[in-house]
Amino acid sequence: MKHVLSVYVENQPGVLVRVASMFSRREFNIDSLSVGITQSPEFSRITVVVHGDGNFVDQVIKQLEKMPVVQAVQRLDSATAVTRGMTMIKVSADDSTRLDVLKMAELFRAHVVDVQPTTLIFEITGNDEKVTAFTRLLAPYGILEIIRTGLIALERGENTITDYKQVSEYYSKNLL
Repeated sequence: MKHVLSVYVENQPGVLVRVASMFSRREFNIDSLSVGITQSPEFSRITVVVHGDGNFVDQVIKQLEKMPVVQAVQRLDSATAVTRGMTMIKVSADDSTRLDVLKMAELFRAHVVDVQPTTLIFEITGNDEKVTAFTRLLAPYGILEIIRTGLIALERGENTITDYKQVSEYYSKNLL
C-alpha cells in the first residue's frame, strides 16, 4: 500500500542526506521524494512516498521522529490530502499527428513548453492517475522521454503540519 509522509525539518545543509540515509540504513525503499522550503525559511518540508503495510509506516515515522532535525511527521491520507506531481513528456509529433496530440493535451490541461518540427514537450501536473492516463494516450504516437517530479502534498482544511508538531511535543512531554 502506498503511503505519503510529510516531514517538517530544519532547513540546513545535510538534512536531506540524513533523512534519506535513515531510509537506506533500514532498507526502506523510497518511491518518491520531494523537498522544498516552507512559509518559514528556517524549515523545509520533505514529502516521501513509500510502499508497505501499517506496521512498516509506523516504524518509519518513529525513526524519523527520533531525528533531532525532524520537527514533525505527518501521514497524509488520500481522502484528506491534495497530492500533485509534475511530469514533462517529449513525444513525436510530425505534421500528420501534431493536431491530434495537441487536442489530447488540451483535454488533460497539459501545457506545451517546447515545439520543434518533429517533437512536442508537454508539462502536466496532477495526481498519478491523471498523468498515467495522459501518458497511455500519448504512447502510440511515440514517447521519447519522460521525467516526473516527486509527489508533493498538503492536508485539506485548517490543520497544518505544525499542529502535528505541537501534538507530538505534548505526548513526548507527558508520556515520559
